[in-house]
Amino acid sequence: MAQCIPGLNPPKTLSGSVFSSSSSCKTRPRWSKFPTMSTQQHHSQQSSLDALISSNRKEEVMGAIRHSLSNCLSETNLHLTVPALKSKSRGKVRDVYDGGDYLVMVTTDRQSAFDRVLASIPFKGQVLNETSLWWFDKTQHIAPNAVISAPDKNVTIAKKCSVFPVEFVDWNAQTCGLVIGQSGSMLYRSACHDHIVVVKYLPRLPCFQLTRQGYVTGTTDTSLWTVYKNGVRNYCGNILPDGMVKNQKLPENILTPTTKAEHHDVPISPDEIIKLGLMTQAEYDEVSTKASSLFEYGQHLALEHGLILVDTKYEFGKGSDGTILLIDEVHTPDSSRYWIANSYEERFRNGIEPENVDKEFLRLWFKEHCNPYEDEVLPEAPKELVSELAWRYIFLYETITKSKFEIPLMEEPIHDRISRNVSLALASLQ
Repeated sequence: MAQCIPGLNPPKTLSGSVFSSSSSCKTRPRWSKFPTMSTQQHHSQQSSLDALISSNRKEEVMGAIRHSLSNCLSETNLHLTVPALKSKSRGKVRDVYDGGDYLVMVTTDRQSAFDRVLASIPFKGQVLNETSLWWFDKTQHIAPNAVISAPDKNVTIAKKCSVFPVEFVDWNAQTCGLVIGQSGSMLYRSACHDHIVVVKYLPRLPCFQLTRQGYVTGTTDTSLWTVYKNGVRNYCGNILPDGMVKNQKLPENILTPTTKAEHHDVPISPDEIIKLGLMTQAEYDEVSTKASSLFEYGQHLALEHGLILVDTKYEFGKGSDGTILLIDEVHTPDSSRYWIANSYEERFRNGIEPENVDKEFLRLWFKEHCNPYEDEVLPEAPKELVSELAWRYIFLYETITKSKFEIPLMEEPIHDRISRNVSLALASLQ
């Protein structure tokens, strides 16, 4: 299996004709201070990426990853070890605890896709938590967030929120999005320190997702490429041109909202969001504007570091004072697609999948080996695949933040460490 995952991405030839990515697909910048940037301007970044991919750093990290394959944080039970926590809500990746005035969110190492958990990935929870914390800090000028503190590498403490029942996904020459919680659930998602995040209380709104998209790509049932190749040309209120191929840039960014069904996301148009009362027009306008600005800012920073932010999702909640807050995770490899910028155009012209630095290659592996939506029992992901995904997540964190990922010490059991840190954090908030 190790031979099947050389470098960042195994070449995979696409069927169908290939269009030039530069033909009539120029992105129209929304912020004048962020001019459109060609990926060819970033060859200097690519050299550093190549060095990171093939350097001693990878061998160092891979050694720690392989050593931790049997020591992942797959489950937590803080409600049994931290007296101040009242209840637990288990998501696909995060365990969320009610701490009275706050929510304690533990980002585990569980890996989800296709609406189910596929595997546990070493250090993934810490990577997601710390990546989100970095982006939360960098984007406060665009959207305030609900994070209060990060007492542990895997934990964020945050305000409780009324979560909008819609996910926003942005697609552009890169894509972006935003997710909003589930109706009736007292949840906020956020990422912070090692595995835990603390959040303030916010009132709850209905739940949907807005995705801003810049490329026609994806492998899930609700991805833009899947619906496009099935003949859909009016998707979530967006009219799509004929003749596009997978991974091609869209003429301009589009926003594709989805709302939460019992087990999956359902596409919904902006008009339907308003008519169903999921959001008011003013709320939708504010959230979609913030999502677009967040995405463009994320694209700009990613491109500076040699990456394309292809798409992403955001979640928003409403504070007790009516302020709309950014919650959950931001621009992580779980909520976003990232491609290597320097090689995108050549690989696209040759009908080869982009070099990705997210969980897309794991999705592709499962799609090739089973039906992840219908098969009751899925094959176990090979250890080499799991290790490679763990490396890619760390690689992305270090590339974006320009800081070294701190491999956690294993002297203390992870659950004991988290319980101790959360107990101390909640006591300090009293």
